[in-house]
Amino acid sequence: MAAQLQIDRTTVARWERGEVAPALWVRPMLAEALQVTLADLADLLAVEPAPSGSLEHTARGVESGPHQPSTVEHRPISPGMHAALRWIDDAAGLAPGEAKQRVEALSQGGDPRPQVLPQVVRADVGRREIVAALASYYEFRDGWQPYTARTELGTLSTSILTRPDWLDLALPIGEEVDGLRLDAAPVARPTLDDVGRDAALQRAAEVERFGTTMVNRDLYRLIDLTISRAGMKGRLAQADFIHYALTLDLLENELVDAIATNPRPRPGDLPLRDRYLPDLSAVLDVGTRLCAGGALALTAIARPKTWRHDGDYLLLIQERSNQVLNGSRRLSVIPKGFHGPLVDVADDAPIGATLAREMEEELFGRADVDSTVSESRQADPMHFSRLSEPMAWLMERADERTWRMECTGFGYNLLTGNYEFASLVVIDDEEWWARFGGQIEANWESNNLRRYSSRDRFLLDTLAHEPAWSTEGLFALLQGFRRLTEIGPERVDLPRVEWGT
Repeated sequence: MAAQLQIDRTTVARWERGEVAPALWVRPMLAEALQVTLADLADLLAVEPAPSGSLEHTARGVESGPHQPSTVEHRPISPGMHAALRWIDDAAGLAPGEAKQRVEALSQGGDPRPQVLPQVVRADVGRREIVAALASYYEFRDGWQPYTARTELGTLSTSILTRPDWLDLALPIGEEVDGLRLDAAPVARPTLDDVGRDAALQRAAEVERFGTTMVNRDLYRLIDLTISRAGMKGRLAQADFIHYALTLDLLENELVDAIATNPRPRPGDLPLRDRYLPDLSAVLDVGTRLCAGGALALTAIARPKTWRHDGDYLLLIQERSNQVLNGSRRLSVIPKGFHGPLVDVADDAPIGATLAREMEEELFGRADVDSTVSESRQADPMHFSRLSEPMAWLMERADERTWRMECTGFGYNLLTGNYEFASLVVIDDEEWWARFGGQIEANWESNNLRRYSSRDRFLLDTLAHEPAWSTEGLFALLQGFRRLTEIGPERVDLPRVEWGT
């Protein structure tokens, strides 16, 4: 041990029975002896830590006595928070460092580890209420409608704005048809009015207080897109995640928080939405606004005949973690990720590059391609020599009879203004599951990973009707069901999905 403690055995026994708390002067010695931090010790002994002091440091638990100075654990500002504070200063016209002071004031005075996180409370508001509120706010016209679908158990609605020629695409994701390209389009300098400034400061304070993961990374923003069953062609430009996180990404929380008192909002009721996405024209005019987005895919893996099934697809579903900045506690397909570059901003523009990277990160445990964990130091993180075994096996067999990635639908998410590429990843060779099925493991972005059989028709229909689905996740799930029924009818007994717009 790092220190020798002289503690009475009777006192120790009373501690263990919970009759007394350890004397304050003993805690630092005990922490040293156990080689843990005082914060860890407070957790072990159920001792409440002191409130957070500032963004720069947190005072942890030891009361000062005449011979025992207080102990302070320093907690530097994360790079993501530092970038956010500088961005707010610049966009709101504040003096350098003023955003930090304001966020510090907002963060003080609360337990840094509350019993209920705000993202958990917001997740209690179901997709149906969110979709109904958006339908009240927007007026739909010219054939533009949110995606809906009917199954045996009833009608499902989403906030994905789409049209019939953007659905059931069955579009192979690859070099010949994945025609998204980087454009050197200039980005207008972002500005915040008072409402936008206060909302951005509140988001930063919430991230700081509750320990949510926020990093600054490059994203692609969509400038224009042509997509059909014949292929896709579009232009992208670069954007910062911080810009998105402190503007458009605030619209979901604003709406969810407002639903409790105003379930049918109208223009004028939601200040942030009134500024960033006031009407359908603003949603569709992606060339003049920040339109970030992503790709998400229903993953289906062929399994051989067993005592239970005559051969099926394993379907993977995730519940998003409390620690993710958006979509927390919502159900979604997996993989799911923002469309953005990892190293090469030009070569990573095709949507297939994002899907392949997210498979490595979210399914096969590649932490070195997770830009929220650390900066990439490799010149080519997706080089064949660095791929995980499961991914390398697939890449060696670029044959649709072995596996495929397809885009099944496209739309704009009214909730955030994001573009969404609903996709499907199908592994048809049963050998892959036999060799690598045990290596699938979701990363920190998931609270848990669920698995379903493509033959469990009623169970999958029940799953689709769970209220916790993210709107884009449900969109990808339902479009995936329709396409899987066409690809592998001998392996599936899926709910019948009839979509409408």
